[in-house]
Amino acid sequence: MKQVTIILSIVIGLFAIVKADAQKNKDMDQFEVQVDGLGCPFCAYGLEKKFKEFKGIKNVAIDIETGDFSFSYPASKNLTMDAVVEQVKKAGYTPNLATITRANGTVETNAKETAAVEQENLMTSELYVNGKCGMCKARIEKTVSDLPGVASATWDVKTGMLTLDHDTSLTTKKAVAKAVANAGHDTATVKSDDATYDALPACCHYKRAI
Repeated sequence: MKQVTIILSIVIGLFAIVKADAQKNKDMDQFEVQVDGLGCPFCAYGLEKKFKEFKGIKNVAIDIETGDFSFSYPASKNLTMDAVVEQVKKAGYTPNLATITRANGTVETNAKETAAVEQENLMTSELYVNGKCGMCKARIEKTVSDLPGVASATWDVKTGMLTLDHDTSLTTKKAVAKAVANAGHDTATVKSDDATYDALPACCHYKRAI
């Protein structure tokens, strides 16, 4: 009988802990940030260390290949989008798309609002863009997607082909090539300057044509 009582006490105690953890998770805001510049484990460590200045941060996860960074933070502290973006910059990296899912279900993002593109004006184009990894993919697609008149942009890591749907009266293929070159990625027609290429994270240093 005594053993049964002990076992019941342990079960009740574990249930109470699980319930408390579940309640804590309900009281946490969820953050997701795409970060440019995380070229190695040391970079990831530096970013995590900087964010641990936010007391109460939990569930930190960083994917070096894609630059995806996520964590949870107590909703009661109301951590703002501006504070998150600024903290990434203080760590020495470039924040791209960031999303906050609040504990109450509301979602915030720093994505820029773009004018609606008329579907009948869209044309599908392809061009080769040099790159080599998931971080290159995120950078190239964001650079192109931010151009006026671009409805979608997808870059294939294996082939290097960029496929985009765009209004050619607003953004031409030539303008796209120039934009990605300014971001550090060579195309068949426009080459990035050496300083911009050299500033890319080490994992993004693709083999350049002579």
